[in-house]
Amino acid sequence: MKKIMSQHPIPVVMCSSLTEHGSETALKALEYGAVDIIQKPRMGTKQFLEESKVRICDAVRAASRARLGIIRAERREIAPKLTADVIMARPTGNSMIQTTEKVVVVGASTGGTEALRVFLELLPADSPGIVIVQHMPEGFTRGFSERLNGICRITVKEAADNDTVVRGRALIAPGNKHLLLKRSGARYYVEVKDGPLVSRHRPSVDVLFRSAARYAGKNAVGVIMTGMGDDGAKGMLEMKEAGARNIAQDEKSSVVFGMPNEAIKLGGVELVRPLEAIAADVLRMCG
Repeated sequence: MKKIMSQHPIPVVMCSSLTEHGSETALKALEYGAVDIIQKPRMGTKQFLEESKVRICDAVRAASRARLGIIRAERREIAPKLTADVIMARPTGNSMIQTTEKVVVVGASTGGTEALRVFLELLPADSPGIVIVQHMPEGFTRGFSERLNGICRITVKEAADNDTVVRGRALIAPGNKHLLLKRSGARYYVEVKDGPLVSRHRPSVDVLFRSAARYAGKNAVGVIMTGMGDDGAKGMLEMKEAGARNIAQDEKSSVVFGMPNEAIKLGGVELVRPLEAIAADVLRMCG
């Protein structure tokens, strides 16, 4: 991989098993320039095989767009695109007790592993709590989180159900699980949930962003980064309507300007910024 990218760069999608060694190798390949990782398909239920088809096709399309600009293959609907309504439950109780504590929610896909590294490395140790959805297969997010934890001033960990969102820590959605932001009184925490693909993904940025709109409202700052498709666009608009402030990564610094562009076109974005400037903007918006 390292030789290919140094001598004759081409779009590469890593297809890896879930062994510990395979996970480390695939993450290293991302550093060397691979566009995406997909889980090696295995025989199983009909649902698993159908979801694998969606993910493989989308990964190849994203790789094509990342390096070649226009995807020339015929676009076909592979599966219905569900909304976050299939995951979101109706709020109960007085979850919106007044609090001024800020929370940052981030969504990324193709090219997002390196974008997140740049963003998180620029944050100080006392940054507001951060919750992240990066489209990534099951089995890889723990190693990815540990790698970021070793190079960032903040703590970075794979999210577990009921983890509290605290200053100086970023929680990354486990691969193949949806992640929601919740609140009990003044305490923000996360909920890890199963469920169908939402906007063709699990975890889905839309699920995280819509939960942030509901439970954090004007106390949230949203960031949408490089990635193909429109996951997160509707959720970001909902956040803006709830009073949140939102940032999109600009086209020049994005590997694929799909997700940010869709959020911009829908009207949910306040600022469009180069990757290296986003951390400072987030801190400013959080006061």
